[in-house]
Amino acid sequence: MRGLKKKRRIQVILVAFVALAVSTGLIGYAMRDGINFFRSPSQIADTPPAPTEVFRIGGLVEEGSLVRGQGETVRFNVTDGGAVVPVTYRGVLPDLFAENQGMIGTGRLVDGVFEASEILAKHDESYMPKEVVDALKEQGVYRDAEGEAPNGS
Repeated sequence: MRGLKKKRRIQVILVAFVALAVSTGLIGYAMRDGINFFRSPSQIADTPPAPTEVFRIGGLVEEGSLVRGQGETVRFNVTDGGAVVPVTYRGVLPDLFAENQGMIGTGRLVDGVFEASEILAKHDESYMPKEVVDALKEQGVYRDAEGEAPNGS
C-alpha cells in the first residue's frame, strides 16, 4: 500500500512538471510575434537587425526630411543625433506627427530603409517615450520642454 501511494505521488509530480513545461512553451510560442524590441538609430547603424526581425525605432523626425509621395506613402528620416535612419510608411500619419518631434515606429529594416507598419507620435507638448528620451540623452541631444538641455548645458 505504501509503495502504491509513493508511485502515485511521483506520477502526479511528473504530470504537473510536464504540464508546466508544455504551458510555458505554449506561452513563449504565442508571445514570439508580440515582442518588439526598441532600437535607436545609433543602435541600428552599429548593428543592423535581420530583414525578418520586427522591432521598434524611435527618435526625432529630422527637419526637412518629410516627403509625402504618391497616395498614402510617406518618407522621412529618424535621428537620435548620432545616426539617421530613412523610414517609409504607407498609411495615415497621426495628427501630432511633425518634423523635430518624437516618434516611435514598428516595422522592419529592409536594405537600409525602415519600412514601418505602425507610427506613433507624441501625444502632447511635453511627452516623449522613455526609450526615445534615453536614446537622445545618450547622444547628448535631449532637450526638455522649454528647449533647454538638462543640467543647464
